[in-house]
Amino acid sequence: MLVGFYLAYTLVIALLRPAWAPPLPPEARRYREPDGSSGMASLVAVIAVAAAAGWAFDQFLHLAGNPNAALDDRLLIGGAVGSVMALAIAAANRALRLKLLSSIAERVVFALVPPLALIFLVLGTILLGWATPTEGGAMGASGALAMALLRRRLDLGQLRQALDGTARLSTFALFILIGARVFSLTFYGIDGHKWVETLLEGLPGGQTGFLVAINLLIFLLAFFLDFFELAFIVIPLLAPVADKLGIDLVWLGVLLAVNMQTSFMHPPFGFSLFYLRSVAPSKAYEDRVTRKRIEPVTTVQIYWGAVPFLAMQLVMVGVVLAFPQLVMVYKKDAPVLDPASVQVNIPTEAQPPPAEGTQAEDLMRDLMKGAGK
Repeated sequence: MLVGFYLAYTLVIALLRPAWAPPLPPEARRYREPDGSSGMASLVAVIAVAAAAGWAFDQFLHLAGNPNAALDDRLLIGGAVGSVMALAIAAANRALRLKLLSSIAERVVFALVPPLALIFLVLGTILLGWATPTEGGAMGASGALAMALLRRRLDLGQLRQALDGTARLSTFALFILIGARVFSLTFYGIDGHKWVETLLEGLPGGQTGFLVAINLLIFLLAFFLDFFELAFIVIPLLAPVADKLGIDLVWLGVLLAVNMQTSFMHPPFGFSLFYLRSVAPSKAYEDRVTRKRIEPVTTVQIYWGAVPFLAMQLVMVGVVLAFPQLVMVYKKDAPVLDPASVQVNIPTEAQPPPAEGTQAEDLMRDLMKGAGK
């Protein structure tokens, strides 16, 4: 739904304010093969063959392998097979110089399929249940290294730089976790968590008051703390109180995750703003295609451009608050137990069998004699 908000906003802006979303110039959009054709016919043919290969493999698995496979799993596997087929056709056309594909078709396949393969290695394996998130990340990193090697864009210097950067970032994250744990131990040692729980439990409004208060708190803290500090310091203080109030913790986690996502979009520590600042031109330059002067993008423009997306994220927080079933849908297939239908059967203790042997016969004989008297 949040992605839908982004798409709808972009579409409305492009329709109502075209100057805010200018298209590429015609010089950059037109492509012609050396013979003057567009080259789209062979691209469409490659897509058709890849789609047919994916469908055929899906039918084979569905009929012979696993007829009860879920539709999303079948789409993932079929798409992966189709992408591999398209890449194989383009690679054979280039290696054998068959000249069956146009230049644009080859470029599209070689530009799109490898990133799609990385996405499948990370997200596809997780969704299919083949790997955990940690294993999926490792597979994605291995796939990226293999792709760089195949494209001859990886040498020992770049590999060392990548390993150094990975070690540095991992160390940053580790020390953040250590600092969060030290803070938590100190805070818990002076019974700070009890004070926080008592304060939050005493908020007026019950569950509603608690949810409104913590969302405002998270939103304000996100101006100065990033996701790691919020997730490992603040959330552990809020979860026990939410559990006592009867709030579903999965729903609360999704709600706070949407809220904490705003920390990437607003100053002074919005990481998305920093990323955009690093790639946006800071000085005027001349476009290589149109030969026109392109003005730089200022930091103030980046901040104002992020405001609508920040507003959409806050609207999404309100939507999740107002309609919990958007998240609680994971419980729809859970078995519902009627307390009135519960029957408790307490088995009675079985009587031990009479002992066998001479003493048992003597005892029985004495009892019979006593009864006769």
